[in-house]
Amino acid sequence: MAEGQEGEGGERLPRAAAELKAILEAMIFASPDPLTPKAMYKLLDTEPKEDVSAALAELKADYDRPGGLQLVEVAGGYQIVTRSDLHDWVRRLFHERTTQKLTVQALETLAVIAYRQPITAAEITEVRGVNTSGVLNTLLERHLIKIVGRKHVVGRPFLYATTKEFLIRFGLNDLNDLPKVEDMAEALGLDAPILVERTPTEEMLPLDEPDDDNTPSSDDEPTGSVH
Repeated sequence: MAEGQEGEGGERLPRAAAELKAILEAMIFASPDPLTPKAMYKLLDTEPKEDVSAALAELKADYDRPGGLQLVEVAGGYQIVTRSDLHDWVRRLFHERTTQKLTVQALETLAVIAYRQPITAAEITEVRGVNTSGVLNTLLERHLIKIVGRKHVVGRPFLYATTKEFLIRFGLNDLNDLPKVEDMAEALGLDAPILVERTPTEEMLPLDEPDDDNTPSSDDEPTGSVH
């Protein structure tokens, strides 16, 4: 009787390790988003969790070798992607346009947000010394940042933070994987202190907090607009 089928008593026999590894590889490859261990366990709920974990470990070992693809852990899940040193060759296949790349200004703004989130547009402008409204709109459109609330000050400006797409785009599992502040500041030509990470404070208001009279204020803007 093939493994993975029901035995005489109706119980389901465990799949062969090679088959389970192949199933995991196919699911990770086909998933549009990083596939988390939790999702793997749910999709393979008929298999013992320890078997799924063991198959994943074997799959990771298989990809830990020279080749065109690699299995990476990003945003709390796993993806099969092309190796970073081969990206220029892959871009030739898709004839990537230069307009699809982030500008230096966008990268600088993204770095400030990543290390000091949540942060307002005015605070970003103060750090960079230039108006960032256009850059923020670009980052919002590319889903690299999002509006997470409002700062409890006059005008209630929007607060910005990075997204899961940001982690995926830059191959980070979480924000703890960000490069050292000093290295990032040196690469972008910024002063290290301005990139020091901050934590949310009581000044932050929920994005959907209603006004006292339940009437939208004149300074409210739709999500996705820079404020």
